[in-house]
Amino acid sequence: MPALADAGFRAIAPFTRGYAPTSVAPDGMYQTGALSADANALHEALGGDGDAVIIGHDWGAPSAYGAAASEPHRWKRVVGMAVPPGSAMGAAFLNNLEQSKRSWYMFYFQHPLSDMVVPANDLAFIDMLWRDWSPGYAGEHDSENCKACLRDPAHMSAALGYYRATLGVGPRSEKYDAIQVAGGGELPQPTLYIHGRNDGCIGTEVAESAASMCPWATFAIVEGAGHFMQLEKPAEINKLIIDWVTAK
Repeated sequence: MPALADAGFRAIAPFTRGYAPTSVAPDGMYQTGALSADANALHEALGGDGDAVIIGHDWGAPSAYGAAASEPHRWKRVVGMAVPPGSAMGAAFLNNLEQSKRSWYMFYFQHPLSDMVVPANDLAFIDMLWRDWSPGYAGEHDSENCKACLRDPAHMSAALGYYRATLGVGPRSEKYDAIQVAGGGELPQPTLYIHGRNDGCIGTEVAESAASMCPWATFAIVEGAGHFMQLEKPAEINKLIIDWVTAK
């Protein structure tokens, strides 16, 4: 945020729907198309113009792709991190057993048992994921900030709802279908994707596959970084982002 501000941007970092202190979604929808629609609505509410850029990490990445693809007049450039653009992740579920193993938690979250297990023992489940996803990173303070968003049962249910809307039987609305489909295709804006070499959530081979599927995007692999690369190597990630969004 400070780096973007120093580069002349008005930087906005919203809590996505369902993550405290943001309220749970009034319509109960947590599909990525809804998150993309929220990003475009926020752009409108804040008086954004066509020089705005959109940056997303993890769930924020497909949210950014959908927002940029569906209403391209709002966004000049796009940066995604930790979830690659295009269909590589979906393909990995079908033909990459190592990635299916990494993504076990997504399947586990489809079961009602996860509603009890994830909050238990001061959300130790979240700490485990952070350790696995960014190996070697002492991110206890950062994971505590994440856990603070999820302590209320309604917000925990909302967070699990993201996964259930993606892979399971979570509620979905047709009004978000078009924006969601658009986000899975080629983006009209210059797009940068950044991936940590040591990401324990999504393997580097998935990012490399995405690079071959998405020649319209620029890919950067950050050595020595995991899933939470922007926290692990802030100076390096900031430079990649600032250089991209300020390019002519």
